[in-house]
Amino acid sequence: MNIERWLKIVIAPIVSEKSTTVADRHRQFIFKVLPEATKPEIKQAVEYLFKVKVKSVQTVRLKGKTKRFGRVMGKRANVKKAYVGLEEGYDIIFGGQ
Repeated sequence: MNIERWLKIVIAPIVSEKSTTVADRHRQFIFKVLPEATKPEIKQAVEYLFKVKVKSVQTVRLKGKTKRFGRVMGKRANVKKAYVGLEEGYDIIFGGQ
């Protein structure tokens, strides 16, 4: 697999109250990923970027909402999220320290 492709697959971690709860209870971390990324690609990218062992990958496609911006109707972008479960003994820390 191409390392340049791995660097593009994971766009950003999603850090929220819900993602923190999921991480504590199920040892899963949530990432925003490219819409065309596959589960094996996501697994390899996370293992390469964070030096961890991935146990499972679950993906969700969220359709963008239609919203009103003043007088103009607009649409938010579609998003693909990946829930990445880690093997026992591995962890990812997104804060300082």
